[in-house]
Amino acid sequence: AQNKPHIIVIVADDLGWDDVSFHGSPQIPTPNLDYLATRGVILNNYYVSPICTPTRASLMTGKYPIHLGMQHFVIYAAQPYGLPLGEITLPQYLQIQGYKTAGIGKWHLGFFAKEYTPTYRGFDSFYGMWSAKADYWNHTSFENGFWGTDMRNNMEPVTTDKDKYATEVFTREALKVIENHNKSEPLFLYIAHQAPHSANPHDPLQAPEDKVKKFSGVIDKIERQQYAAMVTCVDDSIGEVFRALEKNRMLNNSVILFTTDNGGAPHGFNRNQGSNYPLRGGKDMMWEGGVRGTAFIYSDLIKHKGRVSTDLIDVTDWVPTLYYLAGGTPGYLEPHMDGKNVWETISNKEPSPRKEVLHNIDPWYVHEYKNETPLAVLSR
Repeated sequence: AQNKPHIIVIVADDLGWDDVSFHGSPQIPTPNLDYLATRGVILNNYYVSPICTPTRASLMTGKYPIHLGMQHFVIYAAQPYGLPLGEITLPQYLQIQGYKTAGIGKWHLGFFAKEYTPTYRGFDSFYGMWSAKADYWNHTSFENGFWGTDMRNNMEPVTTDKDKYATEVFTREALKVIENHNKSEPLFLYIAHQAPHSANPHDPLQAPEDKVKKFSGVIDKIERQQYAAMVTCVDDSIGEVFRALEKNRMLNNSVILFTTDNGGAPHGFNRNQGSNYPLRGGKDMMWEGGVRGTAFIYSDLIKHKGRVSTDLIDVTDWVPTLYYLAGGTPGYLEPHMDGKNVWETISNKEPSPRKEVLHNIDPWYVHEYKNETPLAVLSR
């Protein structure tokens, strides 16, 4: 009988520190996230990169972006590079341990050649988008003069989801994976939502109208109402995934990790409306608002749960930690990566093995905040 835990990793895109009610948001209730967070371990001293691609590269490899050549910025639609092919990814490590692997949602680690796409990087199946952002309804992406469909079922373009909201599409596919999974095998399910990242520039904030209307008496600014509705859709998705795991008798032997890829995008970045209050800065900045990740981990396997952890944890730590939970020996991995196995810190309240985080080194990186944010940061 299979006794390795099912591993579910859920990523929210550009979610701000103050955009969830388990952090005290007075505007956006997130009851499903709150339910899991308050019954698991909330990670309040957890760090990610300040922008999308570098965090996802670290999440997949256990290495700092500077050690992957991914530290500069995101991958644009026509750029001929991606996560180096010599790197072993999290789903590949888990495949070695006998896991079935399914990826859903946003990839954003390169697609200029097929070898860089998800089903060549460890996912048995993939349903989602390869680029940074797309229209939530028609699933076309507009970037650097290129415009085309960005929804894939494995390698094939999908055109049948037009007018279906992206967060709901990704949820539908996640439920299919759970429902159809052979319960005698361990499952790794990666759900990387686009939300609440903005869509294409001409129509950046998109959500079902009934969800937007719920915030009309709570939030004055229509753009923030739309953003809040996008977060609500993510929260609804988490609830559906949780109930599907429960229904299929997988929940008691599951580990659910929820994380952001970076801080929220406030003050119009990508024409978005995130809030990182009371943290300074936001997406694309090395201040706390850009790199302090909103995250928690939920599992019946956690011995000391229902608490908030202030132990130092980095996004690179998930590869050795999840590999350990899958039955692997993280000691074989850690000499070759920057991540640490932090399971005993999460489950048993032991001190974190991590003493510092290298957020980035990148003097080449030039962007609109270059005079306001440091380009090389080490935290201890």
